[in-house]
Amino acid sequence: MELPYAEPYKIKVVESIRKSTRREREDWIKKAGYNLFRLPSEQVFIDLLTDSGTGAMSDNQWAEIMRGDESYAGSKSYFKLHEVIKDLLGMPYFLPTHQGRAAENVLFSALIKKDDIVPGNSHFDTTKGHIEFRNASAFDCTIDEAFDTTGIHPFKGNIDLQKLEEVFKKYPEEKIPLCIITVTCNTSGGQPVSMKNIKEVSALCKKYGIKLIFDAARFAENAYFIKTREKGYENKSIGEIVKQMFSYVDGATMSSKKDAIVNIGGFIALRDEELFNKASVYNIMFEGYLTYGGMAGRDMAALAEGLIEGTDFQYLESRIGQVEYLGKKLKEFNIPIQEPIGGHAVFVDAKRFMLNLPREHFQAQTLAVELYKEGGVRGVEIGTLLADRDPITRKNRYPDLELLRLAIPRRVYTNNHMDYVATCLANIYERRGELKTGYKIVKEAPIMRHFTVELEKV
Repeated sequence: MELPYAEPYKIKVVESIRKSTRREREDWIKKAGYNLFRLPSEQVFIDLLTDSGTGAMSDNQWAEIMRGDESYAGSKSYFKLHEVIKDLLGMPYFLPTHQGRAAENVLFSALIKKDDIVPGNSHFDTTKGHIEFRNASAFDCTIDEAFDTTGIHPFKGNIDLQKLEEVFKKYPEEKIPLCIITVTCNTSGGQPVSMKNIKEVSALCKKYGIKLIFDAARFAENAYFIKTREKGYENKSIGEIVKQMFSYVDGATMSSKKDAIVNIGGFIALRDEELFNKASVYNIMFEGYLTYGGMAGRDMAALAEGLIEGTDFQYLESRIGQVEYLGKKLKEFNIPIQEPIGGHAVFVDAKRFMLNLPREHFQAQTLAVELYKEGGVRGVEIGTLLADRDPITRKNRYPDLELLRLAIPRRVYTNNHMDYVATCLANIYERRGELKTGYKIVKEAPIMRHFTVELEKV
């Protein structure tokens, strides 16, 4: 008899969570302006808002917390992290930052200016926000297959080479400071990018003299999908795949709160000394001295260990396996999701779920609010609210994908929690015909509004 799967870790510490009543949740979400970001965590039963900084660190990571060197300059924790990044990614230069958006802020300050064009595969909210804050434009060159949630394509995060080359031909080289590949591609459903596509995009960028940068927050999960889905990589280690992935790019920004399984931290990894020196000026201005950036020494030490643990195949198999478990449960209830199931989250297709709700009523946000009211489960909208307004016309942008993201923290919840989440959504799906009105905006910020927006029922 074949042995059933078992997680490659055991639970040492637990944190109590409280179930609330539906009446309490309806009152709480109304007071929060129907914005799930504004809820205190104690009002949430299962928190799938994000996988960023919400994972459970290991015993070895907590040991590194105690070993951290808090020297302002020349911290040994910095040099330890530097060696891990150089060995794992093959990048000789790095700058520590307090998280991923800080890394974007530093690097983009060194590279992007007004009226520039930054192509890529479905830039995430902070990436697009940092680009548009500088009065530049983000061009989405993702393959068309990514926007059909029913279609099965192993690498829906891929860049369409024809779309990308059209951008390169249309605009002069000096107006395109970089091209971004997000691995895995969050906005399109946690979808991976193939090694073949990374290599081809790299060759195209070299042909036109354009820098290629990874948004590498989930690079290890992307490597896992290359190993399990792309022919020729099944016998390669995760480390070998990661090293090859990074050999095709000029640098990367990293939110270490994802695949490095820490609660805070990020970095910029670079191949070019000249760009490193240019970015260093902004790192000192915005983050801190070069050997700590925006991080405490203890957090750099935990991050170094997390990069090693996060690229272990057994760990990745367990982590991505739990995401797949939830996705399959939802499919059993006929709930429409982005397929194939991605790496860090299950993405529910709110367009196909909320058939009676106009898109102007924010379909994915309405579904997210209903899920919270149903069972105290907090997800997040990846749709019209996140897409923000057009910076010129100030009209709402309606993206091709209107998704509810259920992002699963690493090493935190059991499959019983996943069963609970699936049943909550199944209950809403049974009464979806009753959901005919959603929400309207009463207060919003001029950029990245979804974090602080206030809504009311239509």
